[in-house]
This record gives sequence, structure tokens and C-alpha cells, in this order.
Amino acid sequence: MSILRSNNEPPEAIVKWGWKYHHTGVPTDKIMDGEIYLPQFKLYVSGFSSSPFGIEWMRYEKDCPLHELIKTVPHLAFEVDDIDRELSEHGFNIIYAPGSPSEGVRSAMIEYKGAPVELVEFRRDK
Repeated sequence: MSILRSNNEPPEAIVKWGWKYHHTGVPTDKIMDGEIYLPQFKLYVSGFSSSPFGIEWMRYEKDCPLHELIKTVPHLAFEVDDIDRELSEHGFNIIYAPGSPSEGVRSAMIEYKGAPVELVEFRRDK
């Protein structure tokens, strides 16, 4: 039997696992202002740096190599301290294995009941 949470309670990923909300990625087919091209993924991203809510628009080229779910369904992204630990502890269905999309960043994508969820880990130089 599942334990249900009340409307006023944050999700388990935040309360129990210590994850922090980072952004929401929204697929689009519209060209957006300020797009940044990520050639390794064949996608354009925009909006993150100016959105007060962490909304990031993602426009994919037709031959983008990413999983179809990532390209078609909006995703939530959470900052975690250790991607490898989180993936091994929870046994998630991984649809994008941990990799480095940019300097000092590691990310992975999981699928949870048809929804993509991104885990992001930042190297913080002391």
C-alpha cells in the first residue's frame, strides 16, 4: 500500500532524499530568443537564465539522439549531490546515462511512470 502525502507536503524527493528543484525543461518547436546550441545533443536551449521560475525551452533537431520521451514531454530537473548514488539507491529506469553536458555539470535522465526527470550534479570548486 502506498503512503499518500497531504496537499501541503512537499514530495519525497525533496523532503526525504534532499533533492533541490533546479528547472523545468519544456520541449518546443518555436525558435526562441537567446537560444544556445548544444551540438552534442543537436538541441537549442533558452530561457533558463532569465526565467524566475527556472523554465528552460528546448528545441530539438529532427536527428537529435536523445530519448523520444525527453524530446516530447516536459521534464523536471533536480539538483543532487551525487548522481551515481541516487541512481544506484533508487533503481530508476535510466533513459540518459550520466554525462557532462557542460563544464562542471553532470546530468542524467530517468523515466518515472512516463515522465522524464533530470538529475543534475554541479562541481563546486572550493
